[in-house]
Amino acid sequence: MAYYGKCIETVIEQLNKFKPEKDSREQFLEAASAALQTLSPQKQAFILEVLSGCLEYRKLLAVVVDAFYVRAGWLCPRADYNLFEVICYLAMFQLEELGFQLFCDIVRAQPVDKMHKFLGFFFNPLNLCSWIKDEWSLIYETAHVRENWIDPLMRWQPEVQELIHQLEEVMAIQPPLSKSKAKVTEPKEFNLTVPRPRAIPVPEPVPVVAKSKPVPRSTYQPPKERQLLEMTKRFNRWKAEELLLKANIEEMRCAVPRSRGEPRMQASKKKLQLQFMPRILKTPKLTFYKPNEVPVKLNTAAILREGSLYQRQVEKELQRVDKLVDGAGDFSEFLEWQKEMQAKDREEELAASACRRLQGKLSREEAILARQHLTQENKQKADQKKEEMAELKQQCAERRLREERSMKELVEQVTEVQKNVKLAQMKLLKGRRQIVQEVIEESRELLQRTAQAAKEEQKERCELVSQLRALETQPVRKGKLVDLTQIPGYGLEGEMSVVELRERLALLKETQRREEEEKRDQIIQGKRARSQELQNTVEQISLCRAAMGRSAALRWEERKARCAAPGTPSRDERVLELQRQIQEKVAERRRTQAALKPVSAPGPARPKPWAHLEERHWQELQRSRERRLRALLLSSARGHGRRLEAS
Repeated sequence: MAYYGKCIETVIEQLNKFKPEKDSREQFLEAASAALQTLSPQKQAFILEVLSGCLEYRKLLAVVVDAFYVRAGWLCPRADYNLFEVICYLAMFQLEELGFQLFCDIVRAQPVDKMHKFLGFFFNPLNLCSWIKDEWSLIYETAHVRENWIDPLMRWQPEVQELIHQLEEVMAIQPPLSKSKAKVTEPKEFNLTVPRPRAIPVPEPVPVVAKSKPVPRSTYQPPKERQLLEMTKRFNRWKAEELLLKANIEEMRCAVPRSRGEPRMQASKKKLQLQFMPRILKTPKLTFYKPNEVPVKLNTAAILREGSLYQRQVEKELQRVDKLVDGAGDFSEFLEWQKEMQAKDREEELAASACRRLQGKLSREEAILARQHLTQENKQKADQKKEEMAELKQQCAERRLREERSMKELVEQVTEVQKNVKLAQMKLLKGRRQIVQEVIEESRELLQRTAQAAKEEQKERCELVSQLRALETQPVRKGKLVDLTQIPGYGLEGEMSVVELRERLALLKETQRREEEEKRDQIIQGKRARSQELQNTVEQISLCRAAMGRSAALRWEERKARCAAPGTPSRDERVLELQRQIQEKVAERRRTQAALKPVSAPGPARPKPWAHLEERHWQELQRSRERRLRALLLSSARGHGRRLEAS
């Protein structure tokens, strides 16, 4: 039992180290075999076989163990996940090779309560023939699953059920862990010398402090200068407001602009008209959107803000018309002169941009010429480096061959030494196995004796528990009758029964509900009034937007017509000079390219010493890509088949 228990612990340790995201199965098995070289060959073979099987059939084992943790083993720690995987693998694949007796020894070497739970869950015929079979059929074919796994497990049912019954008996017999009664340490006092009593000190005389001056009142009062400044500020503000009111009352006639034939009263009426926007009649809205334009839903603040903006624009336009009627000047001549100057500036900017563009082309041609000279120098240096690298690689290949020969000789010597060591280890193992069998038989006898004693103690405890429960289940009358219509009679003011209290609470809730409904009606009416105002504002905004869109379209058409008009080609001297220089540089570059072509003609390739190594590398890379493609196609076909079966 201890021998196979250690083997199982070694397998679990190796499985804990395996990380499927980073490690591959073949590399991990090679590393594990290298780490287990110190063990005996038989133990090493058993551990590697179980480890490789657990990694290969990880999906099948994960179906059972994950379901066990969800349904029956929620109290088991997640650290025992790999232990359950190993036991499940031995039951599925190694039960016939190991034999049932050896399998029982491996199970008994593990914790009894965990093995009892897991085997009872896994070998349950209802689980095996229902959902476990269906989940395994999604990974492998149904016939293969039934013949190789389900039917053998069902044949081993009687023996396994007997093993589960034995584990249950061991759990019942096993005594609870008792805490060892140790002597409690009793503290002892230290044998220290008693200190002498301290002398009472003579009281020191209290020093007499001189009487301090009180804090002046001016510290907590604001200064008079600040009060005087505030008074002067108020007086100056009052005086300025008085002067403004007087100036507004005695305003001169020339400060109020009006039309020539308009009387004084009409000006005041006009101010009142500007305060209110003219009412716009409702017309059907026609909205035209661009291909990429989407209408945006405005909130209340945006609608009111845009409405006030259009109202201010209308007021400004009316003021401008009034000024023109009163005799204000026109800016058309100034605007024409401004357009002419802007056109001249635009032509100068175009000429400057053309110069910059041509200068960029010229610098590009110069850079190309410099790059051509640099490439010639780099080619010469590269040829020299290639020759040096070829010589170095040939030397490295010869050195590697010599090292391989020396390593082969060392390996042969080591294998001869290991053969002799293995024979001695086999003899030592046989002797140890005989000793282990004797110890196992003695431990079984001791376990049986302790189990019988524990059974008797358990029976006595069960009888005591049943007697206590019978005493607890005797009926006891509890409770008190309550009359809800009766007044308590404590002599308090406003005392009432529970029924009366409930009626008053119901009336209070009814009044609160009526008040809430009235408030709700008032809120709804206010919202409707505000929505009507917003709707009127939106209609005005849509009309203003349509007018502004038409004016913007007209301006765009005028600008487009101006841009489409044929312009005079620029005849700047700087532009012509740069064009001439660019043509010269292009011709020079073409001459250098024509001169380089016959020099760089490909000659007969010299055979490279490492060409066969590169060819082999590329062939291996191509084969690995083909294998990866086949694996992807196979996995996609399997996934499609599973989806068809599930549907």
